[in-house]
Amino acid sequence: MLNLLFVWLAAILWGMTGTAQTFLDNNVSPIAVATIRSAIGGGILLAITIFWRKINFLHWSWKWTILAAASIALFQGLFFSSIRLTGVAIGTVATIGSAPVFSGIIEWIIWRNRPSIIWGLATLIAIMGCLLLFINNREEAVQMGGFGLALCAGLSFAFYTNISKKLMVQEDALPAVAMTFSLCTLFLLPFSLSNGFAWLENMQNLWTILFMGIMCTSVAYLLFLNGLQKINSSTAVTLSLAEPLTAAILGVFLVGEQLSGVSWLGVAMLLGSIVVLTIGGRQERLHNKLKP
Repeated sequence: MLNLLFVWLAAILWGMTGTAQTFLDNNVSPIAVATIRSAIGGGILLAITIFWRKINFLHWSWKWTILAAASIALFQGLFFSSIRLTGVAIGTVATIGSAPVFSGIIEWIIWRNRPSIIWGLATLIAIMGCLLLFINNREEAVQMGGFGLALCAGLSFAFYTNISKKLMVQEDALPAVAMTFSLCTLFLLPFSLSNGFAWLENMQNLWTILFMGIMCTSVAYLLFLNGLQKINSSTAVTLSLAEPLTAAILGVFLVGEQLSGVSWLGVAMLLGSIVVLTIGGRQERLHNKLKP
């Protein structure tokens, strides 16, 4: 139960990212934001792990770390590119909504771990909730290239989750997050240099990106990886659908956005999917324990 809570809290922190970005200047490059966010989130934790001597570079699981860093860097690049073409609503729904499906398929095909019926039901409810939440989008047509990029972003996040599951078998969560996001920064840096980082001289931008780096990256991914140790990757990714739920609620209460009755139904379905996954998963584990 505690592991599910960790993943859910991580998704809530991720959901704060969109609201936090509204406090940044409009001309700030999304890739530059992702780079600095990763640098802060990974750099602080890397300094802590080195100071506490909790990392051994010579015997580190480099293969899984490099794959995890490449996956999360690719995810951020694809996601930010998709929302520029399709808009935030469609890009978010396609990315976050497709990730649980991709994660379940990866678990099944690569790791031979067949997802449960409870997971399938919760994922279906959550995806329907996402669609209802953003059904009133005013876009007349979907830019198919951007939609394709969003699906690739969902696939990248699913790969990151599955790879991190393997990484967590060999390493602790703290150094794993530190190393993953430090390498992620190096992968993203060449794509953000052209826009520069002069925007950090603005104190509002600086405080915002510090919040995004520390809370939405360091703390969020520490919670996520700690929770991931004891639950399936597919379950963790389905719980991460709390991200658009959080973003929608914060948009209403902090940014002043309006949600229709249909969108509120989507919110209820997202909450319902989390309840189904939590209670259903607990009953399934209890049933397995009682088997002779």
